[in-house]
Amino acid sequence: MDFEPDATTRDVVERTQAFLDERVLPAEPVLAHQVEATPDDWSFRPVVRELQAEARERDLWNLFLPGPDGGGLTTLQYAPVAELSGRSPRLAPVAMNCAAPDTGNMELLHEFGTPAQKERWLAPLLRGEIRSAFCMTEPDVASSDASQIATRIRRDGDHYVITGRKWWSTGAMNPDARVLVVMGATDPDADRHRRQSMILVPRDAPGVHVVRPLTVFGYDDREHGGHAEIVLDDVRVPASHLVAGEGDGFRIAQARLGPGRIHHCMRALGMAGRALDLVRERATTRTAFGRTLAQQGVVREWVAESRVQLEALRLLVLKTAWLMDTVGNRAAMREIQAIKIAVPRAVQQILDRAIQVFGAAGLSGDQPLAEMFAAARAMRLADGPDEVHLATLGRAELATPAPPAPSGRR
Repeated sequence: MDFEPDATTRDVVERTQAFLDERVLPAEPVLAHQVEATPDDWSFRPVVRELQAEARERDLWNLFLPGPDGGGLTTLQYAPVAELSGRSPRLAPVAMNCAAPDTGNMELLHEFGTPAQKERWLAPLLRGEIRSAFCMTEPDVASSDASQIATRIRRDGDHYVITGRKWWSTGAMNPDARVLVVMGATDPDADRHRRQSMILVPRDAPGVHVVRPLTVFGYDDREHGGHAEIVLDDVRVPASHLVAGEGDGFRIAQARLGPGRIHHCMRALGMAGRALDLVRERATTRTAFGRTLAQQGVVREWVAESRVQLEALRLLVLKTAWLMDTVGNRAAMREIQAIKIAVPRAVQQILDRAIQVFGAAGLSGDQPLAEMFAAARAMRLADGPDEVHLATLGRAELATPAPPAPSGRR
């Protein structure tokens, strides 16, 4: 077993680290100032566009997508890069065109899109000229059971007509989110995994109404385009906008969400790593009751627990990435489910301890910890709640045949 990263990984990690240290982290207060100065703007701020231009010059662009259309990295090679980007979740992923939901939508179009769909939407997404939104979750049904999704997609001659209400459509407040990937029922009476389809809806199509932005623990994610509630009121689009075929929506969603889940986990590990760095600095410089916090036994225990969790889960994420590269996403589903359960929980705990070390300052906007904590907690619902993944993983484990008992035992 060899834990040594290959030459490609070492090179891209070194260049990403330099970009982070030299440009991204120093730009965080600039972004905060630009957001504060333009409170009604949901588009990318100037500093994001500047960093995107530099990321392209440094060949740190679309690294999430394997093959010639992307950065050419495998999932395993991309893992440490994504972790580094998670250390600056507000800036690094979007600067490198590696931010959700665009990454998942680009993967979806890359795998399932027609040549015309790729030319109209994938190409400008890969160039960073437009953004996109993924419209799956609904306010009126338990969307963790995708077979319940109530939005209707009805065939009408050479068109489809879409009617429904979506929310938590990430990025949709950004006016540059030109295309919505909408999941809805084309045949509500079909088998539960064949009811849904996916269709591409231009943002400016008549009947698309972006109703309101949503917040996560008070954070509106304004610098990325927020999360929106959207009403689709008899929206008519050409039949050519359907992705793959009728009834393929569930299959496409699973294919899209698998890589998305591991990318979320990779970035979450980066948030935890930055939190530990902040704790180390705080604990060695802050004094209470005649000793530094680093000399307090409970703080040492917190740091040790956090380090163990971070190292163990990084290994599981890397194993999952390796399996996705070697045996495919479907065969790696147990590991994908395992990291989706374990990583957000652990990162939430690590951030909670870090906030405790910082005291009241940890709750404020002066540190990134509170916003990271909100993101980690939201991750336990995004792309499927913990309970769904636990149930599916548990069912798969129990269905695995037990090894034969040793001779002489019953």
